[in-house]
Amino acid sequence: MKNKVLDGLLGLCVGDALGVPVEFKSRGSLKKDPVIGMNLRKSGKIQRGTYNQLPGTWSDDSSLAFCLAESLCEQFDLRDVGDKFCDWFQQSYWTPRGVVFDIGTTTLHSITKLRNEIEKPEDCGGKKVSDNGNGSLMRILPLAYHVKDMPIEKQFELTHKVSCLTHGHLRSQMSCGIYIQIAVNLLEGDELNEAYEKARINTSNFYAEKPYSDELKHFSKVLENDISQYPEDEIESSGYVISTLEAALWSLLTSDSYEETVLKAVNLGYDTDTTAAIAGGLAGIYYGAENIPKKWVEQIARKDDIKDLAERLNSKLYGGENA
Repeated sequence: MKNKVLDGLLGLCVGDALGVPVEFKSRGSLKKDPVIGMNLRKSGKIQRGTYNQLPGTWSDDSSLAFCLAESLCEQFDLRDVGDKFCDWFQQSYWTPRGVVFDIGTTTLHSITKLRNEIEKPEDCGGKKVSDNGNGSLMRILPLAYHVKDMPIEKQFELTHKVSCLTHGHLRSQMSCGIYIQIAVNLLEGDELNEAYEKARINTSNFYAEKPYSDELKHFSKVLENDISQYPEDEIESSGYVISTLEAALWSLLTSDSYEETVLKAVNLGYDTDTTAAIAGGLAGIYYGAENIPKKWVEQIARKDDIKDLAERLNSKLYGGENA
């Protein structure tokens, strides 16, 4: 029986791992010597890269997504998700090789609040405009499996709450909302363009009311227009949540395979691991884990643990049936 949970989780972490060695590299430098495999550039150079990590090492993007998935294996409980984020930071829970080597500033501040339990979990995320990094978008994908059969209003409600554990500004919430809607549509069997178009309509309608409506202007490339029609030089790939969303969707919608999607995302440069993780999660769902290059999967740290997590979440949510 096909396990679509595995498709998404493996798609996310493989993209993440491809991007880890070149995080913060400029687009220009990657144009000259692009990434073609795990820690591998076109020139033939094999590098440990930015964080001096072994090939197949994924970052906090996948770690926190796996923490969310692990919590969903039991029930939907924001406090438990927050506790698992704290365990990751303090005890290296769901790290690839027993070490936390990367964490965003907003996520760090939020985990400190979660650890101290001084507020409700959903109140711990940063709420300033400057808190709109991509730290909640990068880890939100497992929620799509949990909410896909719920009424759409409930899908948005839970998506926003999970974002707010670390990133509480409306732009971060809305970025997660758009992304989860695309993921849900793909899980329902839609083609890529159909999944995107339906998400554009549904999210535009849902966010037409205040307070969200005041933020819609920031999403014009994704919602008012078709992000796939923009030239590459108008696609940013920074850590700003909207730029990351745009870059990931552009990479997905202008590609014809999982491999092309994640390599395109990585070679946009800058926040390479997160762009590729976000694009890779959707590409994994659409193309299937069987179409992720096997040589990449074989190099992934803790691949058997990831497969076990996917089996457990699939069993919890669907009784082992196809997601």
